[in-house]
Order: sequence, then structure tokens, then C-alpha cells
Amino acid sequence: MKLLVADAFPQDRLADLAALGLQVDHRPEVSAAELPSAAADASILVVRSKQVSAEVFDAAPALSLVVRAGAGVNTIDVAAASQRGVYVASCPGQNAIAVAELAIGLLLALDRRIPDNVAELRAGRWDKRRFSEAAGLHGRALGLAGLGAIGREVATRALAFGMRVVAWSRSLTDARAKALGVERAPALVALAREVDALSLHLPSTSETRGVVSREVLLALRPGALLVNTARAELVDQDALLELVRAGRLRLGTDVFAGEPEKGRAEFRSELAQLPGVYGTHHIGASTAQAQDAIARETVRIVESFVRTGEVPGCVNVARKTPARARLIVRHYDRVGVLANVLARIREAGINVEAIHNTIFEQAHAASCAIDLGRRPPDALLEQIRARRDEVMFLDCFDV
Repeated sequence: MKLLVADAFPQDRLADLAALGLQVDHRPEVSAAELPSAAADASILVVRSKQVSAEVFDAAPALSLVVRAGAGVNTIDVAAASQRGVYVASCPGQNAIAVAELAIGLLLALDRRIPDNVAELRAGRWDKRRFSEAAGLHGRALGLAGLGAIGREVATRALAFGMRVVAWSRSLTDARAKALGVERAPALVALAREVDALSLHLPSTSETRGVVSREVLLALRPGALLVNTARAELVDQDALLELVRAGRLRLGTDVFAGEPEKGRAEFRSELAQLPGVYGTHHIGASTAQAQDAIARETVRIVESFVRTGEVPGCVNVARKTPARARLIVRHYDRVGVLANVLARIREAGINVEAIHNTIFEQAHAASCAIDLGRRPPDALLEQIRARRDEVMFLDCFDV
């Protein structure tokens, strides 16, 4: 079985993948445009930031699993993968501490204008009076848009700085917020109205694209700090550019619209040139600790798939199938028993949505749960029950 790693990956973890008996092809230089041909004969594909388009799935008939060695899957055409029956998995939470550290670093840099301090010193200028004008973080309100693994790590660190932390997410409850030591805002606009700084930790989905709208940005206090270590597309870029240019907001961002695919490239961003913006090069997860944790989780996912067929962290298996009935068949563990049961179901024109067969000790008996698109007629159930030399017991119920 061939595994293609199409991005940078630690050598020790490549060796771990090879130890699973896989043919490992490490080609970090492959571009997104070249990926369909490069993956043509691969069964497993591992990527970090590389785009995996529908063309990859069309060109790679053996492809069964794509692992994003990172937290999200917005760089992968998950819908195309699902159409082809390809598992897509990610490694959520493994880079949470690294991204949280950068978010806090950007927050501190904005408040104390650390990059400008450094630039002035390098230019031979001393300006203590100007750079002494900082509000400080203690006692100020930090808003968190999103309270997943990264948001929680940011909250922990902000609380340690003595900040008041207010959070919003669609799933956050008052009880959960209290347990984490934060306050809950009822909506994103309401969150923006009551904080001095807003840090973004939402996934990039069709629902969150542009969620930090002009209305949200205008709800922030004049001079507020905005930190984005998530995705640029969360924010209305036109409104952001306008408000930062006007000096109404200051921005610390690790992500930019239209940022280069490659690690090194020419990049011109009007936003990045503004004096109120401190930008980094999409490096939130790029610490040695985080990359090793992500690589180890990638190995765990691949090993589970190879050894058991199970895919931890899978994002595209249906939580609820179209099944309307479940057939429980306790049967003898013999050749052809399930084939005969499934043949009767096929003849009735009923689709099998899921099947799980459990073998008991000594391999004499087994129990099979078969999820069906509709409930079989009683006559069909009796036909199956009548095969007493194969079937011990049969039951059917609605799901």
C-alpha cells in the first residue's frame, strides 16, 4: 500500500509510517497542481497546507484516506472525497498550545508595540516617551470568538494575565462557560461591544465565512485590538482594511487573504503594510512541539486505518445515515450465512446502509446488525427466520 506525504514531515515520523509496512513516498515539493498525478497510485495521502482538489480524487482510484496534518480540513474538497467514499481525517487540538502562544504574543505585541520598538532601535532612534504609552492587559476584557481547543488555551493564558475573558460560540452554554472561568456573550456583535480585544478561533466553514462582518468590527471600541490566528476569510476584508487604515482598529494577524501556497514567495498585501498591523507568516502551528504532536497523531490515524479500518478524527462519515430500520441477526459463524441474508434483502429492493458483524469466542456464533433503508415486510423476516440451520434469532426495529 502506497502512502504519499505531500508536505514537509518529520523524518522520525516518516520512519514510523514505513514501519507499518507502507511504501512511503515523501514529496514535499509537489505543488497543488501536480498533486493529482503524484497521488494517482496512492492509497493514503498526507498533507499539511496543500490544497487537495476534486481532481485528486478523480485521478486516484486507489485513494482511501486523506489525512490533514493540522486542525482543519478547509484545504480539502471534502464533498468530492465523500462522493468517492474516501475518508478525510484531521488532527484537531494537537497544535492548540502553539497557536494560543502566538495569539497571546500578538496581543502583547499590539499593546506594547514591540515590533515598532525593535524597528526604531535598529534605525538608531530612541523614543521612550512614545513607546511608554501602553494600556496593559491586566483587567482588560478579551473576547474569544470560538472556544474550541485553541480558544480554551488562549483563555487559560489570558486569565493568568488577569484579563476578563468573554467568549462566544454557537455551542457554548452558560454552564460550560462557568466551568472554564469565562463569561458567555449571546452573540458575536454583543461580544465585540464589550471587549477591548477580540481574538478569533473559529473554523473556516461556509457558515463562518465573513462572520466577523463590518457590523461586528464597528461594534469594537475605537482603538480595540483584533487578533486573527484562525483564517482570513472569517473577516470582511474590505471593512477590516478600511477601519485599520482609519486607525480605528489595530490588528495582529497570522493569516492573510491570498497568502502564498509555498513557504517562500513574493507577497504584497496592502493590509500588511499599514502601521496598525503586525503580521506573521501563517506560523501559528509551526513550533517543533506542535509539529511533532501533529505528526504523531497522523501516524496514529494511519496505523488505526491500516490495522483496524477505523479512522480516528474522521470528518466526513455520516453521523446519521438514511437507515429507517435495524435488523439484528444472531447466526452461526459459517460460510454463506450472511450472504444468504443479504441476498433476501437485495431481492426485496432494500438498501443496506450499514453493517457490523461481531464474532463471539470460539467462533461458533456471531451477531450482525444491519441498518436498512426501510423496514422489511414481515414475510421477508419469516423467510430469514426459517433458515434455522443458519439463523439462531432475528429481530427488527425502527431507528
